[in-house]
Amino acid sequence: MLENGFDNEKYLKEQTEAIPKKVEGNKLKRLSLFFIGIIILCYSCNNKKDNTLVEEKIKAIVIDMWDAIEHEDIERYASHIHPDYTSFGETEISLSMAKETEIKMVKDWTLTAKDIHTEMSSPRVSVNGDIAWITYIWSDSGIENGKIFSSKGKSSRIFINENNEWLCIHSHFTLLPEE
Repeated sequence: MLENGFDNEKYLKEQTEAIPKKVEGNKLKRLSLFFIGIIILCYSCNNKKDNTLVEEKIKAIVIDMWDAIEHEDIERYASHIHPDYTSFGETEISLSMAKETEIKMVKDWTLTAKDIHTEMSSPRVSVNGDIAWITYIWSDSGIENGKIFSSKGKSSRIFINENNEWLCIHSHFTLLPEE
């Protein structure tokens, strides 16, 4: 011990014993940060996985809507439409509003058109919480009023998830010029 009361040997011993504790503390901090990083990464992957499932679900709903039209199953088609549905149709000048209006238009079309078939290309789905939207190119064909028809266009549809059910709340269709 020095004259000023400082015990150099005791100090060195304390510091030497403290080094492993500091190293262990740093290891623990690093290990904790590593596990937090893993948890964040897993959460991010699960969110992307969930979005991928929703993206596939939205595509499947649109295809099921077309299949319902092809089979004149208006109830099945209607099951995918939100009560507050709106749309801009292929040739409409104004906004069509209400689920009932959409169902009537589809039903009337299936009375005059037969052998309807629609295909989707270049679909792109985006998801943000309980809202999803899809854009795609469609091509369809069939017989309307005894004449063969075919058309091609681009579409955007917006879906909302209510009570764990994705419903189409808005659609916008634009015919593309004939090739």
